[in-house]
Formats: sequence, C-alpha cells, structure tokens
Amino acid sequence: MSDLSVFKKFKFERPPVGIKYLLNKPKGIKKLDKTLAFCEMLPEAQKGTPFYATKEDFECVGPLVLGMEEPNSIFESGQLGTPLGIFQEARANRRIYPPIPRLERGTCRYVVFAPLDKMTFEPDVLVFTADPTQAEILLRAHSYTTGKSWTARGSTVIGCAWLFIQPFLSGELNFTVTNLNSGWNSRQVMPKGLIVMSIPYDLLPMMVENLKEMEWVPSDYLEGRDAHNKRFQKVAEAAVKDFHASD
Repeated sequence: MSDLSVFKKFKFERPPVGIKYLLNKPKGIKKLDKTLAFCEMLPEAQKGTPFYATKEDFECVGPLVLGMEEPNSIFESGQLGTPLGIFQEARANRRIYPPIPRLERGTCRYVVFAPLDKMTFEPDVLVFTADPTQAEILLRAHSYTTGKSWTARGSTVIGCAWLFIQPFLSGELNFTVTNLNSGWNSRQVMPKGLIVMSIPYDLLPMMVENLKEMEWVPSDYLEGRDAHNKRFQKVAEAAVKDFHASD
C-alpha cells in the first residue's frame, strides 16, 4: 500500500477516511451494523473501525449514486424538494439530477470505509475533514508542482455524490463546507464550518511528494503585510535585473 503517513503530520481532529468501491465482497472487514445515509458513513468511519456497506445499509439516495438501484421517478421528477422547503417548484428540484455523478449501474455492490491508520487497501478517494488552515495546505500541495487550479462543485442536495463519487470518476479534487448541503444540515452530520475535501487515488502520490518538499507555512504567512511587501519587491526587482542581464 502507498505510504500516506505524511498526512498524519496534520494532526487532524477527525482522521482522513479512505473509501473504496468494490464489485466483490471485501475480506477481513466487518459489515456496518446500522443503517445510515452516505454522508453519515464518513463520521462513522472516523470513530476508528473499518467497515463495509451494501445497498441495504444506506438510507437516502446512496444506492442511486452508487449504481445499486434504478432511478426513482418520484425523486428525479422533483416531488420532494418543495414540501421540504428546499426548492420553489419541482422543476428546480429536478434540474439537479442530470449532472449528478453516479457509478455505472451494477458496478458497485460494496463500499468500504476506513480511517487512515486502519486502511489495508488503496483508497479510491481519501476524504479529509479539515480546518481552513489545513485545507489551504492541501490545496497548495495540489498545485505546488502543476499550477493546476481547483474547483469546488456541489448541489444543494445529494452532496454525497459530488464529494464521494465525482472525484473518483473525474480524477479531480473536490471539497465542500459542512453546512452548505441540506442533508448534512438536516442530519447534523458534522459541526458547521469544517472543510471536507476528497482527493482521488491518482492525485495522492503527487500530493504526498509535494507535501514532503514544500514549506507548509511560508514565512510570508507569519511575518505580516509589510514584510511580505518588502520581500515581494525584492524578488520582483531581482527578476527584472535577471531579465535585462539576459539580453
């Protein structure tokens, strides 16, 4: 298994959780002993015990986005959003469904969750629950060697699809804030104001190496505005001097 120990240096209050989507039953991992929504399985895994879940263990729309069941016309026609006070009309509610990320029907029968220090598998996505300072370091590690920008994508409801499925399918990092999604608020999944970030498997090696190399807290972040301005001016002047010297 890949060495992900660098993430332990963050000392997250809530441990990162690896998620894996499987067609066949995992070995050596116990089945979840309760029924939860997809989003609730994240804090459940953060308690410290790995588990797997099947279709019968999910409440809400988890089986839909995992490709475990056919679309439900009641949900996808937007019939629930207005009575729940989330959308003005069914037409607004139904608009969220076409772009929602979903696994292909029948390709996933088991979903495994494990905190970082208990993972015995290569995660399809590694999900972090961070404060803003920790999240900034992760985002900077994402662009440190590539310069790639990041985008946060989601929807008012079914935030689990964007957080847990979209990064796996797209290969792109995604994140949200705990109180931006209706389901997370209604179920009181986590305290408000935390940043939950999902990183797909193919970005993890690059980010691990970047975290080992880069300065986690640049001196500019600590020395204040005036020190930053002086350093920036000095660096800019040196760049101009080098430019003219190369002519």
